[in-house]
Amino acid sequence: MLKCRTVWEKLAPLTRKSSTLCQQHTKKAVLRNGRGPVLLQRAQMSAGPPGGANENIKYYVLVGGTLLGGAVYAYSTVRGDKRRYQERMDEISSRPNKGTGEQAEAQTAAAEAATAPPVPTPAPASETPAPAREAPAEPAPTEPAPSQVLEHAPYLLIGGGTASFAAARSIRARDPGARVLIITDEPDLPYMRPPLSKELWFSDEPGVAETLRFKQWNGKERSIYFQPSSFYVSPMELAQVENGGVAVLTGMKVVHMDVRGNKVRLQDGTEISYDKCLIATGGIPRNLQVIERAGDEVMKRTTLFRKIEDFKSLEKVSRDIKSITIIGGGFLGSELACALGRRATDLSLEVIQMFPEKGNMGKILPEYLSNWTTEKVRKEGVKVITDAVVKNVSYKNGKVEIKLKDGRTVETDHLVAAVGLEPSVELAKSAGLEVDSDFGGFRVNAELQARSNIWVAGDAACFYDIKLGRRRVEHHDHAVVSGRLAGENMTGASKPYWHQSMFWSDLGPDVGYEAIGIVDSSLPTVGVFAKATAKDTPKAATESSGTGIRSESETEAVAGNVTPGTAAPPPLAQHKDEYGKGVIFYLRDKVVVGIVLWNVFNRMPVARKIIKDGEEHADLNEVAKLFNIHED
Repeated sequence: MLKCRTVWEKLAPLTRKSSTLCQQHTKKAVLRNGRGPVLLQRAQMSAGPPGGANENIKYYVLVGGTLLGGAVYAYSTVRGDKRRYQERMDEISSRPNKGTGEQAEAQTAAAEAATAPPVPTPAPASETPAPAREAPAEPAPTEPAPSQVLEHAPYLLIGGGTASFAAARSIRARDPGARVLIITDEPDLPYMRPPLSKELWFSDEPGVAETLRFKQWNGKERSIYFQPSSFYVSPMELAQVENGGVAVLTGMKVVHMDVRGNKVRLQDGTEISYDKCLIATGGIPRNLQVIERAGDEVMKRTTLFRKIEDFKSLEKVSRDIKSITIIGGGFLGSELACALGRRATDLSLEVIQMFPEKGNMGKILPEYLSNWTTEKVRKEGVKVITDAVVKNVSYKNGKVEIKLKDGRTVETDHLVAAVGLEPSVELAKSAGLEVDSDFGGFRVNAELQARSNIWVAGDAACFYDIKLGRRRVEHHDHAVVSGRLAGENMTGASKPYWHQSMFWSDLGPDVGYEAIGIVDSSLPTVGVFAKATAKDTPKAATESSGTGIRSESETEAVAGNVTPGTAAPPPLAQHKDEYGKGVIFYLRDKVVVGIVLWNVFNRMPVARKIIKDGEEHADLNEVAKLFNIHED
């Protein structure tokens, strides 16, 4: 076939050229003789008389060859098409009754049951229709898939943390019959993370690692789980439950997301389709490269603290070793240091905390308050090493050896790396979702949407703050509020995310702070402090609010007409030795963009309103009066 086509391509130009020459000769003859051309006899043309007969012979040869090549090409094409048609028909006829399976897929489960019995009447014939029954069984809603989960979820939530649970609760509130499926790679039902580094460590119960129940600062006992297992529906029964419900598929990870097909694939190959999807995958604890390069012996003695299993593991390790070193001076590192420091005396445990800053939470608090916090941590029984940059980590003589950049060496039995969180965005590649290059996380619009039917909430969401610009927040309150809003928007609310989320940290039951906005120690700060009273502690705050998770009572409150206190405030405090309670304002272009309430509680709506207003303040002493910090 290819040879014929090649011959045609070569001969066609010659044919056209010969035809053109003949026409030109004819015209010249007419003009020269003044009469029409003389028609020669066929015998004379073939005899080869002079005057162009050879060119006529060439013309006919070329035309004949071209026609012959075209005929051969047409014959080969038709023959090949006929052969391919026959092969296609043979292949279709050899299929195991696929048409029946396709019809069964479009029918109900009852129709399948009605058509199936006539096929396997004789015993040997039962082997033949087996493939036909496998095809319709896959989409049948009444039969569980291999992973024992429904194949379609109207609301699919990826991730089993605070944001997912808040979204599920919000969806059910607006759509009481909704069927919500939560998929989490953890073996546990949705739970709150803050107690893992706070209250659980202060429990006197010996089996706290198993029960995961603890006493809040106010003395009330509660579980770490948002709801007991009886609250949820089995994933196998979610499609059949009359009024819908919330199901949790634990121990399963979504590894691929098909945005165009509206479906996801799990690690075992199971595919689940959805109508609307929420990505709330949270984050993964960061580690230091020097620890990762140190080898298996060091990695076996290193904890990256994030999940329930990390708490259980570290709680057990702390009872079996003599020394433990926490690397990191932020929220998590400082909270764990204080918690373990409380146990140091009873367990004969040496607790060491090291970080590159000059004081605890040095990236957040102004230097004078960071230094005061460091002394507070030391009083809890912790050996604090500041200005510590880790250069090398190795395992020698049964100890983990840490070499610092300035030459200092620390030996310990176990390491805890608390150096930040990396947003989990593995699904971005398969889903084609945009990841923010500056802050990390999935970029979403004001309604937390990444696509028309895909939302993102919690640690993994990079959202646009209408007052402070694009941000990504890694705190419990943000997970609650963003998850709640995403759930509302998944049911058609179309609300923008304007909420200024808060966060809090406790260094035990006596010292704590709440913060909102951009709190960065590199910004100019102004602090106003007052003498603390017995009610100015995290313990007293939970007693008055009735909950250990303070943001749950704060996020619903709205500041109305606030009345400033009448007591005259002292001068602005910048270098005091004691900081009982106070307010620290963080400024950018003379506008308050962040506020820390130091041992001041239940005033977060006021702070939120100040940031929302975005006004310049000539005298922050007057603004501090709004928090009533000078009243006893």
